[in-house]
Amino acid sequence: MKAVLALIISLLIGTASASPLLTTAQRVAKYNYPVETHKVQTSDGYILTMFRIPYSPKLKNQNEHRPVVFLQHGLLSSSDCFILNGPNNALAYLLVDAGYDVWLGNNRGNMYSKKHAKISSLLPSFWDFTWNEIALMDLPAMIDYVLFHTNEKALHYVGHSQGTTIFFVLMSEMPEYNAKIKTSHMLAPVVYMNHMTSPMAKIMGPMLGWSSTLIKMMMGNTEFMPNKKLISMLGSQACKDSSILQSMCGNVLFLMAGWNSKHLNTTLLQGVVETHPAGSSTGQFIHYLQEYQSGKWRKYDYGKLMNFWKYSQWSPPNYNEKNIIAPVRLYYSDNDYFASVIDVQKLIRVLPNCVESFHVPYPKFNHLDFLWAMEVKPLLYDRILNVTNRFERTGKQ
Repeated sequence: MKAVLALIISLLIGTASASPLLTTAQRVAKYNYPVETHKVQTSDGYILTMFRIPYSPKLKNQNEHRPVVFLQHGLLSSSDCFILNGPNNALAYLLVDAGYDVWLGNNRGNMYSKKHAKISSLLPSFWDFTWNEIALMDLPAMIDYVLFHTNEKALHYVGHSQGTTIFFVLMSEMPEYNAKIKTSHMLAPVVYMNHMTSPMAKIMGPMLGWSSTLIKMMMGNTEFMPNKKLISMLGSQACKDSSILQSMCGNVLFLMAGWNSKHLNTTLLQGVVETHPAGSSTGQFIHYLQEYQSGKWRKYDYGKLMNFWKYSQWSPPNYNEKNIIAPVRLYYSDNDYFASVIDVQKLIRVLPNCVESFHVPYPKFNHLDFLWAMEVKPLLYDRILNVTNRFERTGKQ
């Protein structure tokens, strides 16, 4: 029972940060796939870690041309989310074995990207960012590095949750990056959020989802839900297949992602708890709560003080969806606490080039099932592979 309590506490509040039990590179190498670790520095000094699976040991295609696919994780996650299913079901391996050069990104502040050229992660200034900065500095730095390193002009992009948010922000704010996208696949797309059903958002949104001047005074810039080695070890034991407490581990995830899913592959729970939560800034979390409260897709509301404790009526500027001209595919479901059907359908209407939207036919499919459902390969990943393969053959969407 102590292990389960430790797991719940770790998911809700976090403790001292540490490395995962195994890194992405170590997990990939365990299956005898080649793996590389790459570092890239952003324009504001953050040092990001990317992992690359360059070719398939099954195809032995290291000397052949391999199109690039870039995979980007969501909030509180990391590159591990795309490999935990193993070679037969995880998207990273499926793409590699289909002949692709696969790169896995990690944004600032998660357990793989906690270095800065000048600032220690122990200082509040390190954590002074939201997903706006991740979109405009981390993502272009990683994409440009990958394209330069592979001598490619464009790549295929797959994002989950916040990985979709930052994609849309980048394409909106820096439209020149639209030309660097061959196909894009948005799993559980998070843009508009005012119909979000997350219990956490409903409780904390009214308290934290408004102009953040006072919030920053009270909370400061801090890390939110870091990865903890001790808690990961305890949770790993509680969530493994042989544990009688495994169902409770699943219930913790359901509370956060969508209740009563029948699709979660419970054999993955041990790996999930070992690697998640992977850490983020409080600003990322608050920015999403601001989206929920305002009903708008816009930049972070820092607020302004006037005449001592009195706020101005200034509002942050909205992002411009009309700049997003890269071809976009959306994949969404009914039981998603963060990407509601109503909000995704609004996004479908406003995107200039939404070439496909796929509404998952299972009523209980939740936010994390896009990564770890038992049916995720035939339901979603085979669809993504069909699209990327067709594009590489014909150049058509």
